[in-house]
Amino acid sequence: MNITHYSDSFISILPPLVMVLLAIVTRRVLLSLGAGILMGTLLLSQGSAEGTIRYLLQLFRGIFWQSDEWNAWNINILLFLLLLGCLISLMTISGGTRAFADWAQQRIKSRRQAKVMTGLLVFLFFIDDYFHSLAVGTICRPVTDRFHISRAKLAYLLDSTAAPVCVLMPISSWGAYIIALIGGILAAHNVANLSAFSAFSAMIPLNFYALFTLLAVLVVVMSQGDVGAMARHEAAARSGVLFDASKGLPPGEAEALPVSSRGTVCDLLLPIVTLVLATVGCMVWSGAVQLQAAGEAFTLLKAFEHTDVGGSLVRGGAAALLCSMVLALRLRLPWRQWGQAFSHGSWAMWPAIRILLLAWAIAAVIRDLETGKYLASLLGAGIPVWLLPALLFVLAGAMAFSTGTSWGTFGIMLPLAADMVMVAEPGLLLPCLSAVLAGAVFGDHCSPISDTTILSSTGASCHHIDHVMTQLPYALFIAVASLLAYLLIGLSGSLLLAYAGAGLWFAAGALLLWGWRARRTTCTA
Repeated sequence: MNITHYSDSFISILPPLVMVLLAIVTRRVLLSLGAGILMGTLLLSQGSAEGTIRYLLQLFRGIFWQSDEWNAWNINILLFLLLLGCLISLMTISGGTRAFADWAQQRIKSRRQAKVMTGLLVFLFFIDDYFHSLAVGTICRPVTDRFHISRAKLAYLLDSTAAPVCVLMPISSWGAYIIALIGGILAAHNVANLSAFSAFSAMIPLNFYALFTLLAVLVVVMSQGDVGAMARHEAAARSGVLFDASKGLPPGEAEALPVSSRGTVCDLLLPIVTLVLATVGCMVWSGAVQLQAAGEAFTLLKAFEHTDVGGSLVRGGAAALLCSMVLALRLRLPWRQWGQAFSHGSWAMWPAIRILLLAWAIAAVIRDLETGKYLASLLGAGIPVWLLPALLFVLAGAMAFSTGTSWGTFGIMLPLAADMVMVAEPGLLLPCLSAVLAGAVFGDHCSPISDTTILSSTGASCHHIDHVMTQLPYALFIAVASLLAYLLIGLSGSLLLAYAGAGLWFAAGALLLWGWRARRTTCTA
């Protein structure tokens, strides 16, 4: 069908803007996503009822079927969610989750130690952000629940150690993708004195948002520095209310299940270890197969560049579920409990699947509206060179926020940023490319339609809108520090000065928080 594009019009940002405002006002994610989809569809079809219906049918068909073949990525992610839901339920029924929580409680003596454990596990699960959010959430939730840490705080820890670490690691699905994009950019601009890998490595200390986010996680873990909605969720958790039950069960949270008293820690750890090893092994294997088919030599970095992440997650999830089933056989569980494990596990993932389906739909609508192209076109001529890193950070953030995708923003904005900076000031190439990476992660963190945000909510079993609203103040505070750093590096070219300026902002924020907490303590005394 014929559709109308709006790449040169402000109209293209109206559907995502309306969707976000509705989500903030109503706190109803599905309603907001549906409104954004409908508004975008009406714009694309120019108000035609027939055109709207035809477009919507094609839209949801495209989620599962594209170009005469299955949409493998979407289907694999949905299958992995279902497998993980069944795995979590079976580990609960077999007693593995309870046994691990008892074991951890003997060794982890405080809320702070429970949060430290969650933060440190990122260094074992940095291969992929989806994998990190769901696997670490599964491992840590029994422990954080035991120490009365809110599900919103757990979701924040998952989300803030997923993309920010993956975007800094060359041996990850993110790193491989970014290095491939950088290689194409360097070749297009005849930059012969810099390899793609060395450029990526040099950009790590310039990725201010990712680095500052990890620093903020460290501060949050080691202190009680909670603000806004997060402070309210943590206060409720201390009294035993881990999530808002008035909104129903959050994604990933099954109804009360029977728990075997004979389960051991192995009933949780062995399936999780199987999940990790099988997933990573399948990622390397699928990448090696693609390299062999293309006649290229095998390297670990190239394997991750060509890997099938979705298929590897499904194979890893299936292997972990099979391992859990084999372990559960020795417990002689009644057939009814086996049925509960699979039915409740699948149903527990339904809230996340609904949000994910609508998020994919609104992403397709925004792509057809060409919102990204309109945002990119805002960078016109006559911009002072020293402003480029800061402006690229803001624009990449706006694009990722509107579209819900970091990778899509990388694909659009990295080549655009390179084209601009190589004409204006080639010496700012790496800071400008880093600003795009940082801005995309920032926008992705704040976006209610981001896959990573949705799956972090699922991994923590937290209501999605609660996660978005509690994470937002932290993300905005870090974004201001990052923006200041990019302004300073554009003006001076000094990395040291950029860090010093951001450090002053963090110090000011710490003093304000300390003063706010002191006043609050005085008022409640």
